[in-house]
Amino acid sequence: MYAFNEILQKIEQEIAQLQFPHPPKSLYDPIEYILSLGGKRIRPALVLMACNLYKEDVEDAVKPALGLEVFHNFTLLHDDLMDEADMRRNKPTVHKVWNANTAILSGDAMLIAAYQLIGETKSESLKEILNLFTVTALEICGGQQYDMEFESRTDVTEEEYIEMIRLKTAVLIACALKMGAIAGNASKAEAEALYQYGINIGLAFQLQDDLLDVYGDTATFGKNIGGDILCNKKTFMLINALRRASDAQKAELENWISKKTFDPAEKIAAVTDIYSQLHLKELSEDKIHIYYEQAMKCLASLSVAPERLNILKEVSARLMNRQS
Repeated sequence: MYAFNEILQKIEQEIAQLQFPHPPKSLYDPIEYILSLGGKRIRPALVLMACNLYKEDVEDAVKPALGLEVFHNFTLLHDDLMDEADMRRNKPTVHKVWNANTAILSGDAMLIAAYQLIGETKSESLKEILNLFTVTALEICGGQQYDMEFESRTDVTEEEYIEMIRLKTAVLIACALKMGAIAGNASKAEAEALYQYGINIGLAFQLQDDLLDVYGDTATFGKNIGGDILCNKKTFMLINALRRASDAQKAELENWISKKTFDPAEKIAAVTDIYSQLHLKELSEDKIHIYYEQAMKCLASLSVAPERLNILKEVSARLMNRQS
């Protein structure tokens, strides 16, 4: 059984060995650049971990794991372009280093490269893994579309938001786990239980991301606090603030949302104060706990020896304790 750090080390070694030798080199340079920026590598790691629950040898899961990581980075490349983001992992984004057209085309090449890697899966599990990946990729596009549409709406419900983050964030984590289970020859019931674990831990993870964006510590969270507030992003907290606010609080919130020019620190402080008055930190923590507990129940339902689940429990703890 691999340890967590051994899995990560294996993933990094495999990514470092990925080669894009075909001309023109200029098409592939941005791909090598974004893959070199690092990241948590949690999704490919989950593929190998899930496989390792059922098999000691995880080699059959390596290609789909790499394909999933290339795909994930493709989504980041295009997200950065759509968001006009300047930085990714403290380095300039692809469209800043090169240009928008290069980011689009190299992103397209990344998507094709992801399919190419997944296509190298062993034949007996290829169809199931490929179908799962294709459905997941389309779901992620749907989540991104919802996220974009929410920008111009003030009536987004909590249920709509949960569905958006399920599609945009949770399904890829769930896909990683189910891919690994399939590669490890797990039963359909076990693979589905791991998928549901992934959905619930993914929802908890994204809700915590929202929470930390308001109440986190910049030094340990890894990015600036208040970004969601500044761009009026429809998060769990803003949606519930608009729903629970008094007339005066709602008027103040809507005033901040509609302002085109403002002092960033003042806006963050004012909106955070309203969130605190409405006890939205506690509400978020309760919601996160519900999804986390559901994820743990899914793990407990698996038929593997309990000690083999420790690695996924460690991952869950790492995902949910990013502020410490």
